[in-house]
Amino acid sequence: MDTESALSALNALSQSTRLEIFRLLVRHEPDGLPAGDVARHLDVPQNTISAHLATLTRAGLLTSQRHSRVIVYRACLPRLRELMLFLVKDCCGQSPELCEPLVAELSSCCPSE
Repeated sequence: MDTESALSALNALSQSTRLEIFRLLVRHEPDGLPAGDVARHLDVPQNTISAHLATLTRAGLLTSQRHSRVIVYRACLPRLRELMLFLVKDCCGQSPELCEPLVAELSSCCPSE
């Protein structure tokens, strides 16, 4: 991931509703949620949700798939992984042991498949 891509993703997540949307969709992996369900879960008008979903999709944080008249959105976990790795790539300089607590905590909440 390059700096511009990271900034795009971070900018998309820097708004509270978009952050809530992303976190909701991460919780609903791997199935995702239709846009209308996202709006209902967060009690946000459909047109507002659509704008936020578009922003997150442009940043590469969401994918969508049309099923007839319904669009199902999913969190793009590989993109999240890229962003997280970009943020900690140079973690702790030449002392990787300083990052071990972070890695351990991430591993315990997100066990690998």
